[in-house]
Amino acid sequence: MDLLRENELIYGRLMRVEEPHLVARYNKALAAFGLKPSELDAFEIDRTGFSPQIAEELGDNHYLDPNEVNRRFIILSPQQAELPVVHTAFSNTSQLMYEFFTRNRRAIDALTIKDVIYGEIEDTVAKVEDIEDLLSINQVEFRVLSAEDVLGKAAELGRLADRLKQDPDAWRDDALLKRMVELATVTGDIRENALVPDQVIFRHNAFWTSHFGGLYVFVDPDVTTVISDPDAPGYRRSRPWQVSYLSSRDHDRVFRFLLDSGRLDLPRESWLGRSGYLEHRAEMAVRKLIRAEEPDTDLTRVDKVWLQTWIHRHADLIRRDGTFPFLNAAKREAAQTGQIDLDEVPSERRFLVVRAKPGHPDAWLTNRLISDFVPEDFVSRYVFNKQGFYRDYEDMSGNWRHHVVETLKSTYLRDKAEFRAKLYGLKD
Repeated sequence: MDLLRENELIYGRLMRVEEPHLVARYNKALAAFGLKPSELDAFEIDRTGFSPQIAEELGDNHYLDPNEVNRRFIILSPQQAELPVVHTAFSNTSQLMYEFFTRNRRAIDALTIKDVIYGEIEDTVAKVEDIEDLLSINQVEFRVLSAEDVLGKAAELGRLADRLKQDPDAWRDDALLKRMVELATVTGDIRENALVPDQVIFRHNAFWTSHFGGLYVFVDPDVTTVISDPDAPGYRRSRPWQVSYLSSRDHDRVFRFLLDSGRLDLPRESWLGRSGYLEHRAEMAVRKLIRAEEPDTDLTRVDKVWLQTWIHRHADLIRRDGTFPFLNAAKREAAQTGQIDLDEVPSERRFLVVRAKPGHPDAWLTNRLISDFVPEDFVSRYVFNKQGFYRDYEDMSGNWRHHVVETLKSTYLRDKAEFRAKLYGLKD
């Protein structure tokens, strides 16, 4: 993973924590969680407060996610809202944290001036043992605490202020007035500083989770759809009257679900022509063959001319595999007719020619699922499914790892937003 870290392909864009008071605050949050305070003078954190350096020091990547449910968080700065989430068991952790930051910005701004915010994203499940546990999570609540109890003191000051306004004799209570002064020295003027979060309960919608080898839950008005390994505990036994179960091995049924539920952008020339999507898929298919056929070849000079030469030199292999010729034929069909007839496409190749519908709320999750069926496209895999990409990366040779890193640097990392907009139609 050192190569990925050096090129900011893992643990990139994190916030460096090195000011002594922030390090001390972080350690107070760790202690509140029953964890050993860090001896590091500096480390980096993501949106949730997870630090790869702290995880390494503690020897526990799940130190903020002990049961991979009810995720913990540590907030030192409102700047964390703009950071990625680099370690999570649920794909929607990032969005939930972003919503929490957005809906409670004033309180977070005020609190982090004086204190560290920490707590858990709580739901009704303490431990996930089967699919039913996952389906029972309908909403989550942020249980919010602060090390110096600024939140509690603000609430107490608010109650005393209300008493002062409602009880005419409260002005004569010296102890009450003294306590209000003590609290105000910590909280400031709570009429100006919103120290209590406005919203802590959020809806838990469609998601991917790492449980049971990777499982997807899609929520529609009339039915919830679970896509997972059929061997997952509770498969087809949890809420069979209201849940549709699809095997993650069944290309055809998964594709039909995404198509029928309106989550796919159908392969039309209107977007295929300007996106370069089929050309990208074709190039990824050729790279897969290169890896299988010539794993030790020199890849330092790979460009479009080099790839075209390799294709000509291995025409028989290209023809036997069939993916490259199929995508070329699909491109011609789209250009001539304006679309690709999916009924004529074998089920195992359909995911090659579609993407998630950009305007759908589940677009990122759908693209993640598509990447599971096209794992050779390591660029799409990295964009939408980093956990899957990192697993794939572990099985790569050193030569291929360097090639993958250089390809990502010359494509996606050059301008992430532009790349996502062009290839997948997504706008940040």
